[in-house]
Amino acid sequence: MQKDLTFGVIVGNRGFFPDTLAKEGHSEIKKLLKKLGYGVVILGEEDTKYGAVETWEDAKKCADLFSKHRDKIDGIIVTLPNFGDERAVADTLRLANLQVPVLIQAEPDDPNAMGIDRRRDSFCGKISVCANLNQYRIPFTLTTFHTESLKSEEFALDLQFFAGTCRVIRGLKHARIGSMGARPSAFNTVRYSEKLLENYGITVETIDLSEVLGPAEKISTEDKEFKNKCKEITEYISIKSTPVNAIERMARFAMVTERWIQEKELDAIAIQCWTALETYFGVVPCTCMSMLSEKLIPSACEVDVCGAVSMYSLTLASQRPSALLDWNNNYKNNPDSCVMFHCSNLPKSFFKKPEMDYQAIIAGSVGKENTYGTVTGQIVSAPITFVRMGTREELGEIQGYVGEGVFTNDRVKSFGGYGVARIPNLQSLLHFICINGFEHHVAVTLDKVAQSVYDAWEKYLGWDVYYHTS
Repeated sequence: MQKDLTFGVIVGNRGFFPDTLAKEGHSEIKKLLKKLGYGVVILGEEDTKYGAVETWEDAKKCADLFSKHRDKIDGIIVTLPNFGDERAVADTLRLANLQVPVLIQAEPDDPNAMGIDRRRDSFCGKISVCANLNQYRIPFTLTTFHTESLKSEEFALDLQFFAGTCRVIRGLKHARIGSMGARPSAFNTVRYSEKLLENYGITVETIDLSEVLGPAEKISTEDKEFKNKCKEITEYISIKSTPVNAIERMARFAMVTERWIQEKELDAIAIQCWTALETYFGVVPCTCMSMLSEKLIPSACEVDVCGAVSMYSLTLASQRPSALLDWNNNYKNNPDSCVMFHCSNLPKSFFKKPEMDYQAIIAGSVGKENTYGTVTGQIVSAPITFVRMGTREELGEIQGYVGEGVFTNDRVKSFGGYGVARIPNLQSLLHFICINGFEHHVAVTLDKVAQSVYDAWEKYLGWDVYYHTS
């Protein structure tokens, strides 16, 4: 799904402090990033003193280097092995004007090496760099601790979060979201503004459901691709007692959907999953959607396009499958727990033991025989990140919320895909969702990447985002 990340690196230096620290810092950051598999764009030691940025001339050289690699650089890391020249750092970023996330790291001093030959003062220099970036109106990300060694576990974790932010920004800049079919009339909650999304580079590509079902009906059972798709579906999860004709209809639907995704180069999709498909085609699309999400092409229910964008953001940040769930039920008398549920198209990696079944909710209205293809089971116990964004036309902006919790091993008796989520201060979050008019759908991934998505949405895209904590 994603190419490897490449970081532009600015090594700060200030002549009043030991140059050798800049030389060491230049070597350490290059070595670390290459060890972790990231691409590096950095001045060479022959370009400036030790490859660091200290003067206006240095800033121009570094900005020119970054500009030449504009299409390659996903984020910029500013490392301060000593105090650094705060203006040179800001000038470099302004001149390059890459519009990518920026991480500021400052190397800690050793209390036993505070003499003139090893004194860093990066603690102080970082404050000056950040003050200048604020004056230049350049957004940036801070490490968890004010100073962190490049060799520390803390910086490794912060770099991981920053990489997630860079992936979200890179992915959303030119995201293409497929919208299949009309929004179900009962789902006013998922209405949205295409124009507001387009303001941020997110394009919506629409297709009528008839343009999918018509070609699907024409696919021959002798088609080799059709036979392979049937095999792929039956091997994906346990099919229980699902009729063969239902598997064949799923295969036809999946083939046309995947061709559309390839033709339009879509990153995520939202589908009118009921009830036209069941009534006129005789199957639910849940397994096909589950398979797409498992392949890191998020697939959202009920033409929830903003839900698909939320899922895609999580998948970009975590590089793992995401799902769209309902905030669905209370769990006993525990105010910090609830049941998350869908009927369901969750990716199979979300489950302990997924099985294919019929869609129990709408079987009564369209017939059980027309609703095979859901993916059912209990969600595994795991840490989670949940996010939701939506367009607010009356305000002319995009709003969202992010947070983290866990799926527990608590048992519930349910159909569909379900799990008990424990979220600190859940009641406060639910009040926030209701008061601010957010949808009942929420995107979830089995990983902790809330900080990555929050920084991307709030800091670099400028959306109004609430970060839920305890």
